[in-house]
Amino acid sequence: METVAYKQHIDTVIESIEKARLYVSAHHIVKIVAVSKYSDAKTVQSLYEIGQRAFGENKVQDLKAKSEILDELPLEWHFIGNLQKNKINQLLAIEPFLFQSLDSIELAQALQKRLEAKNQTLNSLLQINSADEESKSGVKTEMAQDIYAQIQESCPNITLRGVMSIGAHTQKRALVQKSFEMTHFIFESLPKADICSMGMSGDYDLAIKCGSNMVRLGTVMFAK
Repeated sequence: METVAYKQHIDTVIESIEKARLYVSAHHIVKIVAVSKYSDAKTVQSLYEIGQRAFGENKVQDLKAKSEILDELPLEWHFIGNLQKNKINQLLAIEPFLFQSLDSIELAQALQKRLEAKNQTLNSLLQINSADEESKSGVKTEMAQDIYAQIQESCPNITLRGVMSIGAHTQKRALVQKSFEMTHFIFESLPKADICSMGMSGDYDLAIKCGSNMVRLGTVMFAK
């Protein structure tokens, strides 16, 4: 896609986000994280050149490769995938802006051990399986507040900033909405939480209307 046409496409996405944002409040701010897992570094740079700064990857090796190639650009990297414990050191070496998919107390404890050894901290979100689907990672809704508190108490090198969830995998909009509303309800109950990451390319407008202030957009941001 030519640069001008690409900019017009992104402007359309931003306009739809603006409409959803204003539905909540004129003061509601939404950050876009462009999920670049199916795109190369050159495409990421093209999006940077029209104003995008935050990018997300779901594989540590891809995050490492792209962040190294684009090291001279002031990009904000987010890790949004499942983190295997044997990849922890690799992720910490990259020093991402935000780890969005902290999905268990066990992973938090493993991260804390490595972070403490490296005298390092990590901004993170607790991933909540708000749709209670076996195919998704994340803590159960009824345990989220307790696990969040446990991590805050026992893992001082992890800075919890809020929560992340993926909407229910269904065509029934009411069920997707319910899963977003549950995540936002938990988010609002957490002390000092400031990030509620919900919504992807197919449901970001609904997520924002349910209170999301961070959306993870892949397909719509990297349209060909």
